[in-house]
Amino acid sequence: MKFSIGGSLKLAFRPWVEGLENIPAEGPAILASNHLSFSDSFFLPAVLDRKVTFIAKAEYFTSPGVKGKLTAAFFKGVGQLPVDRSGARGAGEAAIKSGIEVIERGELFGIYPEGTRSPDGRLYRGKPGGLARVALATGAPVIPVAMIDTEKIQPPGKIVPKLMRPGIRIGKPLDFSRYQGMDGDRFILRSVTDEVMYEIMKLSGQEYVDIYATAAKRQIADAEKAEKAAKAAGKAADKAAEKAEKAAEAEKAAEAGKTAE
Repeated sequence: MKFSIGGSLKLAFRPWVEGLENIPAEGPAILASNHLSFSDSFFLPAVLDRKVTFIAKAEYFTSPGVKGKLTAAFFKGVGQLPVDRSGARGAGEAAIKSGIEVIERGELFGIYPEGTRSPDGRLYRGKPGGLARVALATGAPVIPVAMIDTEKIQPPGKIVPKLMRPGIRIGKPLDFSRYQGMDGDRFILRSVTDEVMYEIMKLSGQEYVDIYATAAKRQIADAEKAEKAAKAAGKAADKAAEKAEKAAEAEKAAEAGKTAE
């Protein structure tokens, strides 16, 4: 299925690629990418000869019915790995464990250090948990990857994707083996993550924002909520003013009638 999906994507969208020679022909590596679109996990594997394993919500693999089975088959076909997000730290620990297992098999493990899709196309602060811990626990090289324009193919709310050429830039491998075994040091985890994010920023050309994307999404949601509340309050004030104006006109008319009598 990977071949058929990858071939269809390449034929329809013709993604361009730079730095393909930086992907090792064999052996483990971590592909750390920016995250602009749901389709990032499909376009990157489509241009590589090797399988890349990303993590995905377990719900994608366990939904009932025919649609659920088709969804599960699709995600398995493009190299997605189910991760149970239950528990306080369930998602993070499960992702790290899954990543280490993939690396120990000598395969490619794909991860998005931002932890979620960018809400506005900018590059956000990387989370120091998954990427750095897998890298330091295994000693595998980290390859920075930049997805270009994938968010323009199918913006939120659009059902039909736009046929255009997205891009993929693949950087040179980063060696953090000097820190191997130090995955319990939060300062080392932060330093490793920041170095990877800097390389992704250089590849993508994105504006960097030094807050987490999850926080940015909350800020955007709060701003939208406040804007809606302000508009609703404005409409209510306009209606009240209109009602008061009509009442004043009616009172004035009534007084005029009494005067005429």
